[in-house]
Formats: sequence, structure tokens, C-alpha cells
Amino acid sequence: MQNSKLFLSNVTHQPGVYQMLDEKGHVLYIGKARDLKKRLGSYFSNAQKDLKTTALLKQVETIDITVTHTENEALILECNLIKQHKPHYNVLFRDDKSYPYILITDDKPYPRVDFYRGNKKKRSGTWFGPFPNGMAVRETINFIEKIFKIRNCTNSFFAARTRPCMQYQIERCTAPCVGYVSPDDYEQQVRHAILFLQGKNEEVLTALTRQMDEASKQLQFEKAAGLRDQIAKLREIQTRQYVNADEGDIDVIGFALAAGLVCIQLLIIRGGRMLGSRAYYPNVSVAFSREEILMSFIAQHYLGDQYNAEDIPREIIMETVLAEQDWLASALRDRAGHKVVLSGNVRHERKKWVDIATNSAKQSVTGRLLLKSMAHDRFDALKTLLSFDETPSRIECFDVSHSMGESPVASCVVFNREGAVKSDYRRFNISGITPGDDVAAMRQALTRRYARMQSEQAVLPDILLIDGGKPQLNAAKKVLAELDIKTIFLIGVAKGVTRKPGFETLYFTDHAPIHLPPDSLALHLIQQIRDEAHRFAITGHRARRDKKRVTSVLETIPGIGAKRRRELLQYFGGIQALKRASVSDIAKVPGISLKLAQRIFSVIHQ
Repeated sequence: MQNSKLFLSNVTHQPGVYQMLDEKGHVLYIGKARDLKKRLGSYFSNAQKDLKTTALLKQVETIDITVTHTENEALILECNLIKQHKPHYNVLFRDDKSYPYILITDDKPYPRVDFYRGNKKKRSGTWFGPFPNGMAVRETINFIEKIFKIRNCTNSFFAARTRPCMQYQIERCTAPCVGYVSPDDYEQQVRHAILFLQGKNEEVLTALTRQMDEASKQLQFEKAAGLRDQIAKLREIQTRQYVNADEGDIDVIGFALAAGLVCIQLLIIRGGRMLGSRAYYPNVSVAFSREEILMSFIAQHYLGDQYNAEDIPREIIMETVLAEQDWLASALRDRAGHKVVLSGNVRHERKKWVDIATNSAKQSVTGRLLLKSMAHDRFDALKTLLSFDETPSRIECFDVSHSMGESPVASCVVFNREGAVKSDYRRFNISGITPGDDVAAMRQALTRRYARMQSEQAVLPDILLIDGGKPQLNAAKKVLAELDIKTIFLIGVAKGVTRKPGFETLYFTDHAPIHLPPDSLALHLIQQIRDEAHRFAITGHRARRDKKRVTSVLETIPGIGAKRRRELLQYFGGIQALKRASVSDIAKVPGISLKLAQRIFSVIHQ
């Protein structure tokens, strides 16, 4: 950067954010400072700098400055700008998935337990979480169903029942829908479930033990035995999940680095219970210190829009003490509305938790590197099989799914050397062909895909896999010829007579088909991509088929014209919700009488 002295002479001592840009105006790095003049001055001093800073400064042409009112505002603004611009020289955490929760609804007199992901303000009830992933939520809901037998069905399903469903038969619900349990007894079970989710297991166990003793004294031995089993299950879960946490809400951060791959492992403790862990793999393209990575993770994770402010824990524990952790804790406190402590170099019980998180991070890194190594080995095996000069970097695969020609859908999945590239997946609703004509469906999907890629000058695949035999392969060859695409290598993948994995026939455009041995790494890669294309196609087909069938059924009902069909679908938000609705729910739609609602319900469920 030229004239750095002149630039620094006009910089303020106030807090703020600075953006370093190259000669084309691209953002290279975003940083925050309590004192902008001192922080930026350190870049242009004569002190020795690390490789990252040296490489960065060689490309910086201009620096944009945004002054903030407070230091905490600077920290939050930096976080938001990094997520917006994704600068090359910042640590980037690309996982923007929202956290799932458990919701105990406030439906009266029979609340239900529900899995929820999204904005908590849209639903009312008692919330628990955040959980690290959907599996942890489902596992906990499974415990609640087994122990407390709370319903998880939708309100429309609940209202339409005239007899108990399968959940009652397998002893996971007390069938409140048909009055098999009183509101008072059900409310007691809900109260116990809430205490369990809050980590107050001893209160639940004390109450259940007292109920068991009373049932025994009254000679209600069957009830006492049920309570005994409930207590035993709770004890088992408590042994596996309970953590002796003073405040109850703690996040523990583990760090691991191997072969250039960084992993942040987050253990989530809520209500004294270990809810599980979640791994994050930041995009670290240059040499960052452990402290920089941890600081960036905590800021981007907890101060980002995807994280609910009220869920920020009261304590965050890690192995390393951060240079600016007091500043970060202050910003977290302002956002959360309660005290937040960042702890490093912890001892005793907390040191054990950090060790667990660190070991989990090491295992996650090892597993990810192994998967990447296997993927690379498979791509190399495919390169050898096809006698390519270079290892292929992008493979696309097409499949077609339909039910006896009904509602055909073609899928396109994309893989590179790292695995599936799901952001590039596409589905194609096929129309205007003879029902059941897979070749025509494949031709239409391929034409739409690659004509558009040509017009957008997108990156074409090195290899195109076609799920099918010689006819489908010839159709693909014709489409590419019509589009004058000569750089894609075509392979047709046909299942054998037994349709079992390992017996596939590979068809080519320029030589005879081949059969690979079942232990071939190249075949394993082809099978993996083909199976993913099949899964993606069949899920799309089923959704399209079900929507079409229900819509078609609505068209047969007297009194339901285009306007009322549209109002029904808009009211319920889609076909699936309409199928789950009760008669009373349908009758709430403007223009739908109770008699017409009964007719709609009857026809849909025939």
C-alpha cells in the first residue's frame, strides 16, 4: 500500500472495523480494533511479521474503515462482514445450519413433544436445547416417549383418532386421543418430562419413588411395577448423560490439527446433561494460530444471526486462554443478556471435559482425513481404469424415477474428489414424453442440463455417468453431439440380472462393455455416485407423484373448483399438510362448509 504514513495520519483512535482490499476492490481481510490507529499502525511498523501478514500486505491496495460507537459493536460488525464477504485471509466457518430443539407445546389439555428447527418466536411452548444435531434430538424424544409416554402426533392427526394408534400398542403413548388417560395424569407426566429435560432428574426420581410406594401400599402392584421400570430407565439414562455442572449450561470447545485440516469440536451441556457434540471444519487457507481460529469460531458461531441469543451458555470452556477473551466475553454478554465467562487452562472436572472435546476433535480429523484419502484413492483407481492422464475432478450422474410412467423425475448429482457437491444437485420434472420412456426422459434432462451449462459457461464434468444400458448411453451421446460438447467422457452403468451390487456392467461409447471385480475401488466410486443419483431421483418422484395424486383427487370432488383448490392448498401450505388435516381443520378454510369438509376428508383418505 502506497502512502501508508499519510493514511495512518488520518486514522482515528476510536474502535471500529477495517477492510483490506486489493487493486480490483476485492476484500482480502476484515479485522476489528479497539483503537484503529494503533491496530493499523502495527501492520506498517518495522516489526517482524508472520508469513500470513506479509503475503496479505503485498496485495493490499486500499483500506476501508468503519468507526463504531463501542468495541462490542466492532466485534459484531466484523463477524457479520466476514460472513458476507468471505475474505481469503480470514478464518471462515461455512456451517450455517440452524440448531434443532425439543419443544413441549402448550396445547391443552394434552401437550405434545416435537422436533423443531428454526426461529423459536414462531412457536409457543417450552423449549429445550440447542441440540448439536437432529440425531441427538430424536434420541432424546425417543427417551421421553419410552419413559413418560407423551404424544408426538400432530394436532390434526390427534383430533381425527377414534382408536389408539401404533404408539399406544408399543407402549410409547397413553392414548389421550381416545381418553385412555386423564388430563391430570397426563399433565403430571408432562411435568416430569420437563424436569428431566431441565436436568432435574433427582426431583423426578423422588416423585416417582413416592408414587411407587403409594401404589404398593394400595396394592396396585401393576402400577407400582410400571413406575419401578420407569425409575430404572431414568437411572440408566442419568448414568450415561449426567455431567456434574454447577450452572448446567456450558459449551466445551476442543481443537485438533492434522495434515493441514483443522477441527473444532463443540460439546453442548444443558441442564447438567451432555446433549452431544458437533464438529466444525473451518476454511483455513493460510497459516493461522490456534488462538486466531478459536477467536474466530466463537465470534462467528455465537454472534451470528443463525444462533439464538438466549441460547448462549453462561460458560464456554477451552484449552487455550485467548488474548482478547475478555472483549469477546463482553460482546457475548451484551447479546445474551446474562453473564458469559470464557475459561481456559481449566482444571479438575472441567479439564476432563476439555480432554473429551479434544480427543473427539482428533478422532473427527482422523476420520475425515481417512474418508478424503479413500475418496482420492477411488478417483485415482477410476483414472487408472479409464487410462486418463489426470485424475478426474468432477463427475455427474443422471437417473430417472417414475411409477409405471407416472410423474417422471430425473436427477443429477455431482461429486468431486472431496465427495458429494450437494449445492450443485438438480432435479428435472419430465413432461411431454410417452409414459415409461426412460430414454426420452434421459434425453430431455440431459438437454436441459447441458444447454443451460453451456449458456452460463459453467464448469462441465470430466465424466458423465448414466444409470442405464446402451440405449440411455446412446441418447446421452446424441445430446452431447447436438450441443457440440466433446470434453465429457460417457459411462453407462447397468445393473446385472440379479440387480445386486458388484454385478454391474459398464458401457462405453468407443469400446466393449466391461465387468469390474466386486472389490474394485473404481466400481465402489461408481456405485456410490449411482446410488446417490437413484436416491435423489426417487425422493423427488415420490413428492411429485403424491402432490399430483391428491391434486387430481380434489378435482373429482363436486363443489371443489380451481379457486377452492387454490384456497385449500394456500391455507394448509401444501398437499401433505392437507392430507394430515382433520375435518374440523378443513372446515376452517373460507368457503368450505362442514359437509364439504367431510366429503373432502373422505375422498382424500379413501
